[in-house]
Amino acid sequence: KTLEKIRAKKALLTAIILLFSVSVFSQTHQHDSAANQDLDSTLMRQAVPVEQAAKFGKLVIQDSGGRMKPANTFASELIRKVSKSDTYQFLNADQVLLSIQQNPLLWYQVPFIYLKRGNDSLRRLAGVDEKAKYASFVDFFNNDGTYKLAKPLEGAYKAATPNQFQKDFIETDRRINLLYSAIEGKVLRIFPVPNDANNKWVSFTEAPDFPFQGVDSLYVANVMPLYIGALRQGAYDQADELLESISGFQRKYGNDIMPSKEKIDAEIIYNKYDIFKKLFAWYMYVGTLMFVVLIFKILYDIRIFGFVVKLCIGLISLLFVAQTFGMGARWYISGHAPWSDAYESMLYVAWATVGIGLAFGRKSKLTIAATAFVASMVLMIAHWNWMDPEIANLVPVLDSYWLMIHVAVIVGSYGPFALGMIVGFIAMILMILTTKKTKNRIRLTIDELTVVNELALTVGVVMLTIGNFLGGQWANESWGRYWGWDPKETWALISILVYAFVLHMRLIPNMRSKWLFNLMSVIAFASIIMTYFGVNFYLVGLHSYASGDKVITPSFVYYSIAIVSVIGLVSFLRYNKYFGKNAA
Repeated sequence: KTLEKIRAKKALLTAIILLFSVSVFSQTHQHDSAANQDLDSTLMRQAVPVEQAAKFGKLVIQDSGGRMKPANTFASELIRKVSKSDTYQFLNADQVLLSIQQNPLLWYQVPFIYLKRGNDSLRRLAGVDEKAKYASFVDFFNNDGTYKLAKPLEGAYKAATPNQFQKDFIETDRRINLLYSAIEGKVLRIFPVPNDANNKWVSFTEAPDFPFQGVDSLYVANVMPLYIGALRQGAYDQADELLESISGFQRKYGNDIMPSKEKIDAEIIYNKYDIFKKLFAWYMYVGTLMFVVLIFKILYDIRIFGFVVKLCIGLISLLFVAQTFGMGARWYISGHAPWSDAYESMLYVAWATVGIGLAFGRKSKLTIAATAFVASMVLMIAHWNWMDPEIANLVPVLDSYWLMIHVAVIVGSYGPFALGMIVGFIAMILMILTTKKTKNRIRLTIDELTVVNELALTVGVVMLTIGNFLGGQWANESWGRYWGWDPKETWALISILVYAFVLHMRLIPNMRSKWLFNLMSVIAFASIIMTYFGVNFYLVGLHSYASGDKVITPSFVYYSIAIVSVIGLVSFLRYNKYFGKNAA
C-alpha cells in the first residue's frame, strides 16, 4: 500500500511539472519579467489580509521534532530557510504560508528558492539567468519530470569532504524539499490523534492513515478545505469560526501538550521583532563609534568626546537590557535555559561578554566599547547560514537541571576570555599608535587595559575551572563516570592550563612585559575557539555534535593568524621603542 501511495504521488508530481512546463514556461524554463509580474499580480489579488493571516499564525502546530508552536513560527522558519528573507515581495510569513495552502499549484512556479551566489552551475542546471537570485520549484525538473539535481547530489552525498559547490547543491535540495512539504500540506500538523500514546499530531492530508472515528474523521478531512474556501471567497467571519473550531478540537484531544495563549503570543512577538538579528548591527555601530571617540579622547582631550562616550554607554546599556529581555523571552517560550544548542550558546556568550564589559566599565571605558564590538561579531557569526535559530525541544541528555548550572558557568566564562582577547588586541593597537607626544597618555591607558585584562582572565579561569568540575558531576549522573578524557573535557582542561600559564607569566622575570601579556591573551583565545568550535567538527566524542565530520578549515583562521602575527611584531617594535628598557 505504501509503495502504491508513493507511485501515485510521483505520478501526480510529474503531471504537475509537465502541466507547468507546457503551459507556463518556455523549453528552457527561464523566467521573463512579464511572467513574474503576472505571478505577483495573481498573488496580490489572492493574498489574505494581514490581520486575517495573523489569526491563522496563532494556530498551534506540531513540528517534526514534536515541539508545539504557533503556525507563525513555522511560517517564519519556512520563508527564511527557503528564500533567505523575512518576506516575499509584499507578503509577510503568515501570508506566504496561507497563500501556499490556497494556491499550491501557483507556488510550484513562484521564484522563491534562494540560489547561492557564485554558483553558476546551479543556475545553469535550473535554467535561470546567471544573475538570478531565486528559482522556482519547477525549474529543477525536466519536461519528463526527472530531477535536475539528481546526479550532482549523488556525488555530493558520496563525497567524504564535499566541496563548496557540492554543499550548495545539498543546501538547495533541502530548500526544494522544504518548499515541497509546505505545498503538499503535510507540515501543517494541526490535528491531535485521539488517545495517541506519543501525542502525535497530523495534517489533514495524513489524517486518513490514522484512527479518527466517526464525526472526527469527517471533521479532520474537511475543515481545512472549508477554511481555505472561506478565505478565497472573502468570508472572513466564517473563516474565523472555522479557526476557532480547530482550536477547540486541539484543546479537546491535545490540551495536555498545547502551549498557553500567553506563550503563543510571546512567541509571535519574539518572531516579529527578531531582536538578536538586529542587535549585532546596533552593537557594531555604537561600539565602533565609542571606540573611535575614546581613541581621539586619549590623543585630544576635548569635552564633546566625553559627552559622546556617556551617550554610547547609555545606548549599549539599553541594548544589553533588550538582549536580556530577548534571552528571557526565549527561555519562557522554550521552557528551558537558552543555551542548549550552538545558536543559543552564541547568544549567551554575547550576553555574558557585554555584561562583563559593563561590570568592568567603571574601571575602563574602552572595555565597554570592546565588549560591544565583540558581541556584535559573536551575534553576526550566530546568524551565519550554518547556525539554525529555530527553537527546538531538548535532546534527552540535555534535559537536566545541570544544563542551567554547568553550561551557564562554563560557557559564561567565554565572555571574560573574549573580553581579554579584544582588550589585549586594543592594547597592541595603542602601542602601534604611540608617538613621543602621546606616549605618557597611552602608557596610562595600556596600564589600565592590562589590569582589566588580568581581572577578566582571572574571572574566566575561575568560572571555567568551576564549570569543568560541575561538568564532572553531570557526567557522573549521565554516563556513570566523572572524567573520561572526552575531547571536550580534555580541551576544557587544556584551556584552563593555557590561561593559568598566561596569568602566572608575571612571576617569570623575563616574561613580565605588558606587551607579551596582552599578546598572549589574544593567542590563548585560540584554545577557547578550539574547545567551543573545533572539537565539535574535528574530533569525535560525546560532546561532538558534528560527529567528527571532516571539514575544511575556514580561510578566516589563516587570516586571523596572519593579522595577529603582524600586529604582534609591529607592536613589539613600537613597545620596545617607547616603553622598553632602552626607551628614550
